[in-house]
Order: sequence, then structure tokens, then C-alpha cells
Amino acid sequence: MWGPRMFKEYFQYKGISFPRLIYSERGLREVENEFQVRDDDVFNVTYQKSGTVWMLEILSLIHSNGDPSQCRTVPNWNRGPWYETVMGLQTARSKRPPRLISSHLPIQLFAKSFFRSKAKIFRPYKEPGQLDQFLEQFLEGDVPFGSWFDHVKGWMGLRGHENFFWITYEELQQDLRGSVERICQFLGKSLDARALDGVVENASFQAMKQNKMCNFSLAPRFLLDQTQSSFLRKGITGDWKNQLTTAQSENFDRIYREQMQGLDLSFPWDQPSPQPSPPPTECSDSPPGGS
Repeated sequence: MWGPRMFKEYFQYKGISFPRLIYSERGLREVENEFQVRDDDVFNVTYQKSGTVWMLEILSLIHSNGDPSQCRTVPNWNRGPWYETVMGLQTARSKRPPRLISSHLPIQLFAKSFFRSKAKIFRPYKEPGQLDQFLEQFLEGDVPFGSWFDHVKGWMGLRGHENFFWITYEELQQDLRGSVERICQFLGKSLDARALDGVVENASFQAMKQNKMCNFSLAPRFLLDQTQSSFLRKGITGDWKNQLTTAQSENFDRIYREQMQGLDLSFPWDQPSPQPSPPPTECSDSPPGGS
């Protein structure tokens, strides 16, 4: 959760809001039109606060065959930079292949060169206010990076493409080892049992929460004030039941059904249950200077 020193200036780029501190119109234009995607690039694409850091850690560990050395010595925003940020773009361009790159961008703002490639794709925020206020803005898509619904529907249009893999936070939590095995298969990366053990052990919530290279404790306090809350908080799903009122939950479900109808796709939270778990509605998990 971002602390009280939050930057309140947003700008619009093609109808989507971005915080000005670490993003720029010029940088977004360069990402969209000039960034050259390589066939061996792997993109970690997520909506904000939807498991970005977790997946980045998993992919980093898979790349190192389960060896946690790099994950314990190199900040994650250098291992998998958010390339739409000013500093992240520079880092991504300077990385040696194969590159791991993170992004919160909706599909319509993504690097155009990606769609001609074989690349695989998987505190600069203003005060969100009270939960009811932020929930209303979230449902309207009036938040940084735009609508969750549009983001998901846009990227899910690539379903069936051989270089596109999708997975949910819930699946990672329910079966981390099985999820890692599926990701390895998609990446064409063969890990033995010992290497798989290393990935699973070091990508656990407790391991990541204690790792300064991925828990953002190294971030400048003016960007991320962890005296308010640690960046990696609970590592659970379903906590919305303790936060939303019945009326808020019912309103969320109604809008969710309206927005997602016709997608012909079932998520874990769509399965029959007393109260289906909605997607995350928290502020962004973007890192300093790397997103």
C-alpha cells in the first residue's frame, strides 16, 4: 500500500491514465512504436496488483534453474523491468538476451513489434480515498492503466496463440508446483526435480516477503512508505469478504457479469460458491523507477 507521500499528477495517453512521476508521453510513444521486441523475449504482463511480483520471481527462478542467487542479489525491477516506465525502458533496452520484461499496459498500447514476433507473453499513485470511493472508480475504469475488464478482455483475445500463456493468482496459490511445471512447459524449459524444488521454495510468499530484492524494502521512502504497510502484505485470496459490504459485493458481481459476458471463459472465481471471489481492487504494485 502506498504511503501518504503520493504523487497526484496523472496524465492521459490515448485515454488511459498514468502517474507522471515515472511515466511520460514520449516514453509511452517509444514503447508502442519504436521498441524492438526479440523473438526470445518473455513478457510478464499483468493488471496492477494481480500477482506481477510473484510471477516475476517465478520466471526469474525458472531462468536460473531454481538457483536463488540472482533473486537475492539483484532487485526485481532490474531483472524484469517494467518497460513502459522511463527508467524501465532504458533497462530493458540494455539487457542482454534472453530478456524478461514486465508490463501493466493494455494490449492496445503494447509494443507493435510484439505482434510481428515470436516473443512469449505471459508510489506514484494518488491517494485512493475511502474503499467505497476507490471501488467505484475501479469499476468505472477511472484508475491508472485503465479498466481491469478492458485489460483482461483485450489480452485474452490472444488465447490460442502458441506464444501466449495465461494463469491466475488463484491457480498459483492453489498449486504452485503444478503451475510452475505448466509455465516451464510453455517456456520450453526442462527443470529436474531439484530445480523445481528451488523455484517453488524461493517463490513462496514467505521467502519473497523476506527477500529485499523483491519486497521493495529498498525502494526510496518518498516513493513507497512501508511504515504504512509492507508491499507484500498477506499473500492470500478472498480477503474481499472482510472488506466489502454486501451491497458493494452485489454491485461488483453485477458489473462483472455485464462486462465479462460473451468472453466464453471461466476463471477460478467464476466457479459456484457462496460468494465468488472478485479480481483484486487494490492500488498498483508498480516498483519505483522500474514501474
